[in-house]
Amino acid sequence: MSTEESRHVYRLHSTLELPLEDLREHIDEASYPEGIDDVELTRRNNTLILKAVAEDQSVSKYTPTAQLKASVTENRVYEEDPDERRQSFSWDEEEEEEIESELVEFAAFKGDRETVLQNSLLQYEMFLVLCTIAEAAEKGTLTAISEHGGTLEATRIVDGEPRPADIEVVEGPRDHGSGDGGVNWRDNKFISD
Repeated sequence: MSTEESRHVYRLHSTLELPLEDLREHIDEASYPEGIDDVELTRRNNTLILKAVAEDQSVSKYTPTAQLKASVTENRVYEEDPDERRQSFSWDEEEEEEIESELVEFAAFKGDRETVLQNSLLQYEMFLVLCTIAEAAEKGTLTAISEHGGTLEATRIVDGEPRPADIEVVEGPRDHGSGDGGVNWRDNKFISD
């Protein structure tokens, strides 16, 4: 893999959440970008790691390929929204019925680039895998700035739907005459020898 063909992800922020079973199903059925042969799914306690397996056989097994990292949480999912049920009038019911619910494990890809997308080999390709996960997720946002073919690209996916995105260059904080705005301790009349 030559560095001339490499593509980069410069900025990334994710708040994606989806049921763990849906993620496993998505990974099993997904077709991967060129360069990725497969994605290995590993769970260590409450951390889920999706690691790229390179198509290129010359890549050493000791070379870390790009990986996505998610935390696994349990959320109670209700068949009926409990808030809606409380607001409805129930004159006939003396006893409140319990709402059907179950505990569901969710994979949460939350954080910035280094937290969610790690290692540089096949980084852009794993970013594309994350984009397909974002489109499968019903909840959360993925925003990113990446470079492909020498051109910067903006990505924004909100609640499973790709949205228009632009890259805006803004002026950052400047160093206006360093020392002009600070306190001159040498000539301060409140400090005595």
